[in-house]
Amino acid sequence: MEFDAEALLLTFIAETEENLRAIEEGLLSLERKPDDVETLQLVFRMAHTLKGNSASLGFTGVAEFAHALEDQLEKLRKRAQPVTAGLVTALLASVDAVREMLPVAVEGNHEIGAKHQEVLKRLEAGSAALETPAAPEVARAAAAAAPAEIAVKPGESGRTLRVAIDKLDRLMTLAGEIAISRGRQRQLLEDGAAGAALEAHQDAAQLYAELQDLVMQVRMVPVGPTLRQYVRTVRDLAAAQGKLARVAIQGDDVEVDTTIIEHLRDPLTHMIRNAMHHGIEAPEVRQAKGKDPCGSIALSAWREAGSIVIELADDGAGFNRDRIVEEARRRGLAESPEKLPDAELYRLVFEPGFSTAERVTEWSGRGMGMDVVRDRIAALRGSIAIESWPDAGTSIKIRLPLTLAIIEGFGVGIGGETYVIPVDRVVECMELPARGARRERQGILQLRGEALPFVRLRDLFGVRGSEPERESVVVVRHDLSRVGIVVDRLHGQSQAVIKPLGDLFVGVRGLCGSTILGDGRVAFILDVPGLLENHLSQNAAATAA
Repeated sequence: MEFDAEALLLTFIAETEENLRAIEEGLLSLERKPDDVETLQLVFRMAHTLKGNSASLGFTGVAEFAHALEDQLEKLRKRAQPVTAGLVTALLASVDAVREMLPVAVEGNHEIGAKHQEVLKRLEAGSAALETPAAPEVARAAAAAAPAEIAVKPGESGRTLRVAIDKLDRLMTLAGEIAISRGRQRQLLEDGAAGAALEAHQDAAQLYAELQDLVMQVRMVPVGPTLRQYVRTVRDLAAAQGKLARVAIQGDDVEVDTTIIEHLRDPLTHMIRNAMHHGIEAPEVRQAKGKDPCGSIALSAWREAGSIVIELADDGAGFNRDRIVEEARRRGLAESPEKLPDAELYRLVFEPGFSTAERVTEWSGRGMGMDVVRDRIAALRGSIAIESWPDAGTSIKIRLPLTLAIIEGFGVGIGGETYVIPVDRVVECMELPARGARRERQGILQLRGEALPFVRLRDLFGVRGSEPERESVVVVRHDLSRVGIVVDRLHGQSQAVIKPLGDLFVGVRGLCGSTILGDGRVAFILDVPGLLENHLSQNAAATAA
């Protein structure tokens, strides 16, 4: 049997990251419940497995670290030392060290660096040394960074996904049934039996649809592991800022496409950091307000109308409306910001460089973060909404599609090209009222007594050629309002398999992918928020000029 070293290494990397995450979660749980024997046993088993796997692959440095970690956990099992906050901090620092050492070990360097030698010495020295507070840079690194991405080869991500055996069995069965169906269709076509061939084609279409659904299910993973890693982030941020905070997680069994999870980590990290710095007050301040000295951050996930909603809520000070108004006026983001409704005013915090911090610190004040959140969520075809209450807290809700692989799209035509608008953005369609010979690039329509701003897709993309006699308007959702997109033709709803855009389209706003139409042509999928925001920014630049 041929030995596949690369596959073995990929499996080791995936299992090691799972073990490290389990150890980290277990240590945080032990800090809250020191007498939880079951959790302690689980953490010990994970450390033992990590030691054995590392040693078997010749990763001596990682194995030595895991052995020292296992020794300290053994002392806890034997009640030779108590579980304390200082001890947990030091053990978490050792988990960080192993996580940092792993990519170096994969590249062939099994030595323990000077930075990690210090952590190892403290581990091996015993409980007295472990009570020493961890270095501030360890806490900062853990709070700011997601788990390291490890590559086996340059350009290869090493991404893996665990799949239940019953799903793989069903995939194999479907593949066989589809092969049989294709053979039947070919035979019927050769025999000239058109009616029977059409029936066989319909049967095959059902099999393909089931296969597609199953493949999408295989890609679905629970959000729990991603949400639980922020328990550690909040703990380290609270310690670094002299605050107290706890994390509550709900809906950790809700499943979403693995690609969504990968792109969600950075936005959530930025939001957690802002909640801890701007939202959760210092213990003495909370007590003066009659609050629990320990703040609360809740991470919740649930499904709603074909989407997943992730909410981050805190019971802190809430958004400071006066400061936001002052900053918006200073930067000229709104003519009369004090007159804006809360929902519209709070959206200004997503503008690049927007900050209400009184002073610059390592945690905030540089105007970086929330614009990243908005851009990342928009790239995932999602939306974000903010609610806040003075001295009662803030709620930020992110709404995302369950998958990025396939969408329900609404086809529209401009000139000889077809574009696809995600159906979840479409409200309704209508015919554009005739306005004579002059065609405005943009304007206002009356829709059931309400003003509806519109823009022409033809003008946004600079499409030339003759215009149709009659045009149509696709009404789409944008932020908290509705906008009309004027198109030449309506093609209707259909399913679109999303294909990524090439390097040629890097930096082009308004497009989020492409798809292959039934006739073999390529159609671009519109990024509605990006398209309209780009149009607004161009208008603002033209007005300023």
